[in-house]
Amino acid sequence: MRDGRPRNLKDMLAEAKDTSELMVDLAYAAIFYNSEDISEEVFRLEEHLNSLVFDMRTLAILAARSPADSEQMAGILQVVQDIEKIGNAANDIAKIVVKRLGVPQELLQDIPEAEEIPSRVRVHADSALDGRSLGEVDLPVETGMRPIAIRSDEEWNFDPEPEDVLRARDVLFLQGPPEGVAEVRELAGASPLPSHAPDGEGSQLSELERAVDILIEMKNLSEMAVGLAYSALLYQDAGLAREVVSIENEMDEMRYRLERWILLAARHIDDSSRLRGMLHLATASEAITDCAMEMVWMVEKGEEIHPVLSAAVGESDEIVLKLTVSPGSPADGKSLEALQIETETGMYALAVNRGGRWTYRPRDSYVLRGGDSLLATGVPEGLEPLAELFGQEIEELEG
Repeated sequence: MRDGRPRNLKDMLAEAKDTSELMVDLAYAAIFYNSEDISEEVFRLEEHLNSLVFDMRTLAILAARSPADSEQMAGILQVVQDIEKIGNAANDIAKIVVKRLGVPQELLQDIPEAEEIPSRVRVHADSALDGRSLGEVDLPVETGMRPIAIRSDEEWNFDPEPEDVLRARDVLFLQGPPEGVAEVRELAGASPLPSHAPDGEGSQLSELERAVDILIEMKNLSEMAVGLAYSALLYQDAGLAREVVSIENEMDEMRYRLERWILLAARHIDDSSRLRGMLHLATASEAITDCAMEMVWMVEKGEEIHPVLSAAVGESDEIVLKLTVSPGSPADGKSLEALQIETETGMYALAVNRGGRWTYRPRDSYVLRGGDSLLATGVPEGLEPLAELFGQEIEELEG
């Protein structure tokens, strides 16, 4: 392609998927930390994603040699377009910080409610990370933070390996518990981040609190919709595709309720312009969910999926697995909380299928039974311990 390196469509699709997801994570991190630097990282990633999208479209057009090829390539081009639009939505979220559109303190307190948050840190000269490999510093063990990407000047590495050596001025991107951020920054020689203490303003505004709750739910649902959409493509599962459509319909209703509560909250705030960021976030979350729905159209209608799509989804940084609970296995009869899947395996439960019906984002109290199918996503290293919990063989899953 244009950089002179031979590329195939499968690898580029996997890289584009990972890039767009990293952009969304960093965009929300930019808001939480009120960081223009993190926003700039999102903008850099958009340039990289745009280049990938152009090259993928070129390859897809060149690969279509017959009407049958053209139909399948049209499906790939649809997914490419949706990945690009997810990146655009992340870009819009990052602009909230740069353009100072305003985000209420109540929202900043609720954004990091997940157990893991993304973070970014620059490696400083002569710090504990400078000149050391990822394997040496073992950040997941020392801090709980998992490296997900490294930027050296304008060169990106989206699949960091233990032998990769960190150098001064490298920018390291990580995912992990909020308490691990300070430890990583100290190791990198970076200054501590400012804390977000409540400022008291608007603490009595029930309308604003309700709007924030809806917006956080929209954020969570949009991320869930994308995860389910990729899973539907991977397994060509029409049931999952229908769940994505249901989420999109629910998002429309939530958007209407959110706008109402924001308008009611504006009456109690001297500077109502600080609510603009919430409206932009809602628009972006809804756009991401729309993209997820567009992705699964082919699955929902029973159209043939090009195998390169399934292969690309299966080979990205975070894998998606569908496992069945074997009767009598350690998971049979146990709740998700008791199994501690995220802690023990690094995998996250997306949805559970019981009797042909999907329950997305199951609660910790959800008790698994023999015959249930669990859809999980996470790092490849979690495959083996998760298979053991469910009483399945690795060969069985990979086959």
